[in-house]
Amino acid sequence: MYGDEATIRRILTETGDTWAVVGLSANRERAAYGVAQVLQRFGKRIVPVHPKAQTVHGEQGYASLADIPFDVDVVDVFVNSDLAGPVADEALAKAAKAVWFQLGVVDEAAYERVRAAGLDMVMDRCPAIEIPRLSRI
Repeated sequence: MYGDEATIRRILTETGDTWAVVGLSANRERAAYGVAQVLQRFGKRIVPVHPKAQTVHGEQGYASLADIPFDVDVVDVFVNSDLAGPVADEALAKAAKAVWFQLGVVDEAAYERVRAAGLDMVMDRCPAIEIPRLSRI
């Protein structure tokens, strides 16, 4: 288990509302597209992060976390597990408050680095599944 209920609740309700969604593009067929929509519906500001830097759901996209000219609270990672560790390191450099690896994204070494740096982290879970559950947790 890479995220207990208290950590999930804290990230979703207390950590902040600006979520950089790494891997989010305008491709409606990708999971990131629908998850970002759910995050918006629950009051989160999404920031698309993708090499194409596309505007998605009305929000300006950026090619990398470093290109975002403002603070982000949570970095939500929709990349393959073998690419996720470097994204976690970029989240640390960006001074994000938390990192969230999506379903199927697992990098235990990255999890340990993020936690050792004092940040909350959830791995192999989906905020679009967890947010609606909050009223039942």
